[in-house]
Amino acid sequence: MRAVIFDLDGTLADTSGDLIAAANRCFESMGQGVRLDPVADAHTAFRGARAMLGLGLRRAEAFDTDLVESWYPRLLAFYDEAIDVHTRLYPGAIDAVRSLRGAGVRVGICTNKPEALAQTLLARLGVRDLFGSVIGADTLTVRKPDPAPFVAAVRRAGGDPARSLLVGDTETDRKTAAAAGVPCILVTFGPDGGAVNALSPEGLIGDFGALDAEVARLLG
Repeated sequence: MRAVIFDLDGTLADTSGDLIAAANRCFESMGQGVRLDPVADAHTAFRGARAMLGLGLRRAEAFDTDLVESWYPRLLAFYDEAIDVHTRLYPGAIDAVRSLRGAGVRVGICTNKPEALAQTLLARLGVRDLFGSVIGADTLTVRKPDPAPFVAAVRRAGGDPARSLLVGDTETDRKTAAAAGVPCILVTFGPDGGAVNALSPEGLIGDFGALDAEVARLLG
């Protein structure tokens, strides 16, 4: 059974606004004057909570690893409280998922967002039932780019890892697919834009309307 596994942040949905807002609540609570910008710093937002905290604290000349770790759970709590205020699915994303399902392809999600937050976000966006699996950063003992979460996402969705691929937006996704020995399709509308071409993925799409053809080309 063919399977297509999607990354979440920066691939299916633009979550940067709510992630940045959570980080800024942390800086405000710390008494730091620094604030991240939801547009200019979107690239860092998709790298996770620790990356955002690190960026802001470095700009404030207050970086400390222990400080990042102590505020990490608080940032996640802030994010959980307002997880879908600014977040939007990318145009055509859900139509593309439904098209794959209609063709008998199993679909799932493999993200480095904590699983509970991923489950909450998908439910809030009204699309959780479209995915046969959701594997997060803490579902297993390892996370992307280790291939195990991807393989678990395929299998839990009812697919065959030998007939699967990963759709993502970053070098982490590219490395995950390579480690799993499967094709990777990268989107060029994510935070890295057309720069992902330098990662030499097996496929590139500029919009979700092109996904069906790429999946057919790579998986048959």
